[in-house]
Amino acid sequence: MHTQVGIVGAGPAGLTLALLLQQAGIDCVVLEARDRAHVEQRVRAGLLEQNTVDLLHTVGVGERLAREGLDHTGVYLHFSDRVFHVDMLRLTGRKITIYGQQEVVKDEIAALLERGVPVHFEAEVESVDPQRGTIIWGGGELRCDFIAGCDGFHGVSRRALPGHAEYDFVYPFSWLGILAEAP
Repeated sequence: MHTQVGIVGAGPAGLTLALLLQQAGIDCVVLEARDRAHVEQRVRAGLLEQNTVDLLHTVGVGERLAREGLDHTGVYLHFSDRVFHVDMLRLTGRKITIYGQQEVVKDEIAALLERGVPVHFEAEVESVDPQRGTIIWGGGELRCDFIAGCDGFHGVSRRALPGHAEYDFVYPFSWLGILAEAP
């Protein structure tokens, strides 16, 4: 099998890339190691910046997001017993939207399948060879003009990169996000 772009990973990055490529008339195939139910139910991030919301509308998957997403014009940061309000709308003219990553993924998968873009689930990738432009997976060999590794930090794609360097920095604090309806 041959395609212009082979995409490893059906998370938001891989699926959004597939939608952008499809809009541009570029053939692609998405390979995802997990089954569809797992990918669509996996709870991850839920805060979308305005640029992301705009992009999702551009690729044609913003209808449900517009209807069900919760818009926020600012955030509160608590630090050392002090509360800081960041009024993003006043500072930037933009807002954030709360809409679960799993909902974005559901919308993107549905759109890709409706548009005839191949998305293979339970397609365990065994190896990626960027030099030869091949992806070996349970269904055989996918020959590609380009390979997009969108399978995350622990994915097989990252290990296939020649001579990559790793950088790590540990911050002395952590984040906890709470969305609450309060008086």
